[in-house]
Amino acid sequence: MKQLFEKTKVNQMELKNRFVRSATWEGLANPDDSYSEELTDLVVNLAKGQVGLIINSAAYVSRSGKGNVRQLGIHDDQLISDYKKMVEKVHHEGSKIILQIAHSGARATTQLTNSKPFGPSSIEIEGVISCREITVSEISQIIKDFKDAAVRAKKADFDGVQLHAAHGTLLSQFLSPVFNKRTDKYGGSIQNRVRLILQILSAIKSILGKEFIVMIKINSDDFTAGGFTQSEMLEVATMLESNGIDAIELSGGLGLKISRYTSSREGKIASKEEEVYFRDAAKLYKKRIKVPLILVGGIRSFEVAKELVEKEQADYIALSRPLIREPGLIKRWRSGDTRKATCISCNQCFIPTRSGEGLYCVPDKQKH
Repeated sequence: MKQLFEKTKVNQMELKNRFVRSATWEGLANPDDSYSEELTDLVVNLAKGQVGLIINSAAYVSRSGKGNVRQLGIHDDQLISDYKKMVEKVHHEGSKIILQIAHSGARATTQLTNSKPFGPSSIEIEGVISCREITVSEISQIIKDFKDAAVRAKKADFDGVQLHAAHGTLLSQFLSPVFNKRTDKYGGSIQNRVRLILQILSAIKSILGKEFIVMIKINSDDFTAGGFTQSEMLEVATMLESNGIDAIELSGGLGLKISRYTSSREGKIASKEEEVYFRDAAKLYKKRIKVPLILVGGIRSFEVAKELVEKEQADYIALSRPLIREPGLIKRWRSGDTRKATCISCNQCFIPTRSGEGLYCVPDKQKH
């Protein structure tokens, strides 16, 4: 029977337990979008808290893909040295660390990029999205940007990269019929809509080798009318498996007001039955896909995490908001104190992030 606190391997990467810190935008980068001391302290505290695998936030692969203030970049070789110093400190604590690489696409911020955002297709949804259509030559450049970002991550000694293809980022937009109205080889069928992702995966593996870890975060469902569906997720996961992806993290929602649900649902989770937002999708995934499943969303109890792993509904348990409030949560659980995470899912942690102050748990700070 699989156990939460056992050593496992993803490809050649050995992990000391099955707990993962799911990436989130911390809003703590330096003014030049390089790695800051504040961010280093944050991830080192997670490593000291015995998180087995830390996935570091959505680092943009080109300036056209920047979506948030104080967002990390991985678009320039000059950024490598600061990342390298941080990675060394995380490794010293016995944890592994992956860099999530991303492009915001239609959700890029004009004030930050000084250009009109682009997506798979030209879309105008008043108060939600306004973007032009990306050209085929620009798609080729995007593939190169992701490949170059992965090379920089490798040079910085990261244990791998995670492609951000969830929550309405560019790669998520290509998967979603809400954004993707193309009639060429990148639009229409799900085989065409996943093409860009598979080309990026191939480009990275071809230059860095099959042993270099490439994970991906995808939606289990867009939870949006006419969007990417659970059945399409299973098709995409099957194609990713055939093309050598090392692990898949399941989330959901586009992060826009047109979605019924977001990945960070607000409101206290009162019972174990209310935990695990994407449990049904995970069960379907595990019936068909052999690639390790990282499951995020609404997991708050040690008992629930334990059950997910023991019943083989997930291979790894990913936490985001609970670790913002309690970076030492996994260490606490490991010590035998298995009380529920103290996160109340209020989403107030996003307020200082959006204001440029950076990520922290607001109720916890007020308490102290």
